[in-house]
Amino acid sequence: MISTLSLVAMGGAIGASLRYLFGVAVTRLAGLSDFPIAVLTVNIIGSFLMGLFVVCAAQKGLTQISPFVMTGVLGGFTTFSSFSLETVTLMERGQIGAAGIYVALSVGLSVLGLMLGLFVARGVFA
Repeated sequence: MISTLSLVAMGGAIGASLRYLFGVAVTRLAGLSDFPIAVLTVNIIGSFLMGLFVVCAAQKGLTQISPFVMTGVLGGFTTFSSFSLETVTLMERGQIGAAGIYVALSVGLSVLGLMLGLFVARGVFA
């Protein structure tokens, strides 16, 4: 029997490969741009698919494949889909303030984390 971790890993490989291929296709269609249209498109599609899957899995009794589909495939395709799901879950629970804080902290601190990583790496490798 395949472990849950193996299913997540296989799904992640599929999702990441799809993200790469989709990004290449969008870049070829839209041309090179300073605006990250491929990433934006992947994030929107991944979030849409996450929403579809959550409802379908609950309605059809397919929650046992959630680790493969949600964490693996969609998480590999875009981690933004998981972020979107967590945000909406907080909102549906009536925790609007917590959802706002989660969005602000996730985006703000992730951007700051990336900036810090750039700063450190540039200091080390410059």
